[in-house]
Amino acid sequence: MITPVMPTYGRWDVAVDHGEGCWLYAQDGRKFLDFTSGIAVTGLGHCHPHLVEALTRQAGRLWHSSNLFRIPGQEQLARRLVENTFADTVFFGNSGAEACELALKVARKYQHDTGHPERYRIIGCDGSFHGRTFATLAAAGNEKYLEGFGPAMDGFDHVAFGNLNEMRAAVGGETAAMIVEPVQGEGGVRPASDDYLRGLRAIADEFGLLLIFDEVQCGMGRTGKLFAYEWSGVTPDIMAVAKALGGGFPIGACLASERAAVGMVPGTHGSTFGGNPLAVAAGNAVLDVMLEPGFFDHIQGVAKRFRGRLDELVKSYPTLFAELRGSGLLLGIRCIVPAGDIVTRLRENGLLTLTAGDNVLRLLPPLIVSDAEIGQAMDILHKVAREWSA
Repeated sequence: MITPVMPTYGRWDVAVDHGEGCWLYAQDGRKFLDFTSGIAVTGLGHCHPHLVEALTRQAGRLWHSSNLFRIPGQEQLARRLVENTFADTVFFGNSGAEACELALKVARKYQHDTGHPERYRIIGCDGSFHGRTFATLAAAGNEKYLEGFGPAMDGFDHVAFGNLNEMRAAVGGETAAMIVEPVQGEGGVRPASDDYLRGLRAIADEFGLLLIFDEVQCGMGRTGKLFAYEWSGVTPDIMAVAKALGGGFPIGACLASERAAVGMVPGTHGSTFGGNPLAVAAGNAVLDVMLEPGFFDHIQGVAKRFRGRLDELVKSYPTLFAELRGSGLLLGIRCIVPAGDIVTRLRENGLLTLTAGDNVLRLLPPLIVSDAEIGQAMDILHKVAREWSA
């Protein structure tokens, strides 16, 4: 008999009740150190006081008005994102998949409106993840997620992640754009090299393509800068953002340069809920915190120390762990034993973690995590590793 909630998730036996900072509490009284962050969403931890205050204040004023009206908080959030990124303009939706969908539409519309309607194909990378809609599934090309939903939508080609030769060879007369995650999350916590990102920019410029970065998971401070592309100095033409942008409140955004968004005029796209007053109040509150002096310094410092301790863990248990990878506080350990089993053992000991592709144990602590909490996580990791080895 089917459950009232459609059974599309393999849920853990944890009924969540409330959260505070880096901690999540279950209804049965169990307490967990949450290094999932709602899958890179609660970047400021659970119930951050500034976010709670901002949302509560807005909830007493106005929830929804539709985008037929000017929404001052939306204009403010767009302006702040423009001031702190490559972008000249922003469209707000509700999720990462929506942000990626629009990024694909913007790329096609750009080619159409600049005299190349034949250019409609998008090149993506193996191991990528861009969402669960038909277009974003096709853009990623992952057979695991496409199974049962075929045929895959036309218009997408795929090459190996990190391989510039394959990317260049895949460019044809119908190619409109490339879409790449600067750090693949679901695909195994794999960061792109600076040289690779620079090479993508060069290919885009040479062939008249648009370069799309999907920073839904790796953006909003996760790598130690507001966005991961900043480390390489490579600027995309279009970027998809979501997850931590609202700190847990649903909001996504598609950022674009003026050049790329040339075709986006009234009537070309819309959203009923996108950028509503509650969502942008959350987004602005998140930026209030993240743009404070020292915020990214904290992330970089704690990430460096956490990475050092994880490196020692991997070296100490060579029969369990093969490789440490990632960037900032988006970290993964490629396991020799099943990563899912490690996740279960960690959860039983009070630490919440995730898996990722390539048999990777994924660690996504809140960006506000303290050294003490990192220490508690490491104690649990070592305990589980010792018991497993024994």
